Amino acid sequence: MSRQTRQQRRIMGPQSALTDFLASHNISANQIRLDAETRRRAAENQQVDAHDGSNTQASASAAPAAATQAVSASPTPAGRPRRAAAANSRDEEARKREQKAIDKIKASKKFQKRKRGLDSEDEDDLARALLQRSAPLPGQQDNCESCGTRFTVTAYSRNGPDGGLLCTPCSRELDKEETAKKKKTKRVSGGAVGRRRQLQSNILDGTYALGAKSLMTLCIETLAKNIDLAEDLGDLPPLIIDKIARKLSKHRLLDARTLSLFLQPTTEEVQIYDGAKLSADDFIRIFQTVPSLKKLKVRNAVHFKDQVMDYLLSRHIELEDLYLHGANLISESKWKEYLQHKGAPLRSLRVYFTDKHFGDEVLAILPTTCPSLTRLKVSHNQRVTGGGIAALGDIKTLQHLSLDLRNELHSDTYVDLLSKIGANLQTLSLTRVNGADNTVLNAIHTHCRSLVKLRITESEEMTDAGFVRLFKNWANPGLVFLDLQKCRQLDSARPRENPDGIGLCSNGFRALMAHSGKTLQELNVHACRHIERAAFEDVFKPNGETVFEAMLKLEISFCEEVTDFVVGCVFRSCPNLRELNVFGCMKVKDVRVPRGKILVGVPNARGMVIEGDDDEQ
Repeated sequence: MSRQTRQQRRIMGPQSALTDFLASHNISANQIRLDAETRRRAAENQQVDAHDGSNTQASASAAPAAATQAVSASPTPAGRPRRAAAANSRDEEARKREQKAIDKIKASKKFQKRKRGLDSEDEDDLARALLQRSAPLPGQQDNCESCGTRFTVTAYSRNGPDGGLLCTPCSRELDKEETAKKKKTKRVSGGAVGRRRQLQSNILDGTYALGAKSLMTLCIETLAKNIDLAEDLGDLPPLIIDKIARKLSKHRLLDARTLSLFLQPTTEEVQIYDGAKLSADDFIRIFQTVPSLKKLKVRNAVHFKDQVMDYLLSRHIELEDLYLHGANLISESKWKEYLQHKGAPLRSLRVYFTDKHFGDEVLAILPTTCPSLTRLKVSHNQRVTGGGIAALGDIKTLQHLSLDLRNELHSDTYVDLLSKIGANLQTLSLTRVNGADNTVLNAIHTHCRSLVKLRITESEEMTDAGFVRLFKNWANPGLVFLDLQKCRQLDSARPRENPDGIGLCSNGFRALMAHSGKTLQELNVHACRHIERAAFEDVFKPNGETVFEAMLKLEISFCEEVTDFVVGCVFRSCPNLRELNVFGCMKVKDVRVPRGKILVGVPNARGMVIEGDDDEQ
């Protein structure tokens, strides 16, 4: 309700039925009263003038009584100026009130918007028209804007969304809606639960950083929110462009229009982290706009199909790094055609989620079509078998190998492959190798001498003794990255018992930390539940004797023997540790975390991140 409307409304007494009827038809009773008074004064003045003319013709010798009676019956000349002055005063007061109301209307924003292009006289007419259409005064009748019910206007009647007045029930409903909206907005924007939930989401996404956000991060977030206004990214460094692409992909803002921001004729690298909204024509446009393209990375490339491959084959583009995720519409024959014509300069080939269109026949031609291939990753593949893996042994230049297959392979297949190319491997990732046993670990120990990264997950055949033999007296330098998650026994009948020492257990954990503890930056022993508490205390000394300065991230989730004391020992032994994951460690209840560290997965109501002080545990 505006200030002007509040000032015009006054509390008045009860009114007659006639006044209410006139108000219902937008007829002002006050205006009728003023008009009647004006007509009455005009009639009185005419009567006075007529009486003065008759007095001049009367006899001067009239009786005193008749003169007295005439004087009492008609106003004297001395009384006429007083009545005329009073009438003029009332007229002047009415004009002042009207002018004051008109001035207020002229000062309103509504009038300022509607007066454009009008002269001064038209402005006055417009102001008078708005005055006549003003809201009813308190005590008058009006129809509710929301439900249409007839009600009596009071000083507390509130305006509706469209400017009209609301009855009392509708006003209460509007108050409830506004109150609920305020509560919801407050909880989402600044509530404690909302802040903690967003903080935990950022941690799990890997985007959380301690301290205030950098100016670059704030600029990237602002750009992502206003990406519709951007026309060109200019000459930004590749690192900044990559972060912008990641931010847009996270919010599903990468489409045919925003893709143009990342396509520059002089660039050699295009990375798309969410191509779900891109069509085949959009992918073709990449090769049309970037003729010197060397590295292409596309995730969720659902429309990257044979049509796009045909266009790529027709261009003089020689890719050195090809990363395709979800491109399961490319036929196997088209893969073979591409590798035969464009495979010579290819140094890195990473293919994810190709279903059954990337099989043994494609891997079999890699040694001859890709003589410079140094990196190969085949992930979530349902067609590759042992025959295709055996063919990889002929790629003598291979340095990085990652396999995530759905067909179970015999351990001898991996042993034969490692015996041929293990000496040159720097990265070896074998994901979900359920049937692989200790012979694979022995082959790694024997043939691999340059590994920096090793991943072996979900093994149900490897034993603790096999891991001890792998790391004990291993000629390979200390690893930087090691992932042995879910290498454990899966006997549902006796989950707590492990008499055969299946999986990574206490002795294997001690051996790997003795070999690579000083160089490891990331270690993942997720769900290796047979590592005892004593093994953790032997590695991470309670008194801080052994220090692992290189350790940045440690995953010990679902290791049942991890306690508050073990977590404290980890923080003391790893001074540079940034993140520690303890999901499923139900014995971790109340840990004081040093400032600057991140503890994820604490099973209590305080959340995943607890900031303590700088004192050691």
